[in-house]
Amino acid sequence: MQTPEIAVIVLSSAFIIFTLAPLLKWDNWWIRIFDFPRLQLWLLGMAALFLCLCFCRYTTPFPFVFTGVLILAIVYQTIKILPYTPFFKKEVIRYKGKKDDDNRVSLLVSNVLTSNRSSDKLIRLIYRKKPNMVLTLETDSWWETQLDVLEKDYPYSVKIPLDNLYGMHLYSNLELEDAKTMYLIKDDIPSIESYVRLPSGKRVKIYCLHPMPPSPTESDTSTDRDGELLFVGKKVKKADETTLVFGDLNDVAWSYTTILFRKISGLLDPRIGRGMFSTFHAGYFFLRWPLDHVFHSGDFMLNEIRRLPGVGSDHFPIYADFQFRSLAEKVQEEPQADSEDKELAREKIIKAAPIVRTEEIQYKTTDT
Repeated sequence: MQTPEIAVIVLSSAFIIFTLAPLLKWDNWWIRIFDFPRLQLWLLGMAALFLCLCFCRYTTPFPFVFTGVLILAIVYQTIKILPYTPFFKKEVIRYKGKKDDDNRVSLLVSNVLTSNRSSDKLIRLIYRKKPNMVLTLETDSWWETQLDVLEKDYPYSVKIPLDNLYGMHLYSNLELEDAKTMYLIKDDIPSIESYVRLPSGKRVKIYCLHPMPPSPTESDTSTDRDGELLFVGKKVKKADETTLVFGDLNDVAWSYTTILFRKISGLLDPRIGRGMFSTFHAGYFFLRWPLDHVFHSGDFMLNEIRRLPGVGSDHFPIYADFQFRSLAEKVQEEPQADSEDKELAREKIIKAAPIVRTEEIQYKTTDT
């Protein structure tokens, strides 16, 4: 073989290995990391295929077989990312009915990056979009002080300032009821569970999440993240309520864990058939994937979903606006879990060994 042909085979082999790695259901971070860059790997595979056709000499069976395997790997990556493109059927119907603000709810999610000091950018964005709820992640005491200005327009709040990258603040101009902080897996990684009451009087259950990611600097495995997501998914299914789940899940929409979460919970993803809305990394356009999510029950229809401009963080904020319509769940097909899915979720939850503890939040109210 000549040098160019060897280089092409090495590149193509790397792509095939990176494609096959996530098929292993191991929780190790160095396996799960390949769940993330599906689009980047697809582009790598297409480049490898082009180079194969240009430089490989198809004089023996090996190049034909090798190119066939390469094409299969590209097809597999295509299948994974296709639902998050406009070429796929939309999972959530866009609302086109009469304006009904009494049954409308909007939210903005922003992982601010604790060290980021451009709080004014986020505050201006909030005032421009005017969401009903704002969830900020990685917010510490400094960020809490900066965001105090929101209390005039957002009189209901849950504040959990932490300096460990897992602080969380929820601001709402809709009444919060029965708000709790939850420590599902780790003592220092909170989540929020609450009800929010729409102007119509409809109560909506909300879960705000930010589990620990699998990475060499955070956690050696995805066990804790997977356990937290699936535990919440089971709670959602058991309660069978109108529900919103949102936050930085530290997982991509197409990973087997997030897909399993959606099957277990029955929640819908408004991005399907619309786009990836990749929120991380804001600083590198060629390394972006969707880490910040909004999932909802089938009785919501979509008004708008949008990735917002950067606010100085390594994450872009994401904005979503929904319309409650009880009849929508009759026409929007919810994901379903089979017995194998349920058993896998049970095993993962047991492996994470969650000790669920709750603490009532005396959320602050102020006159507007």
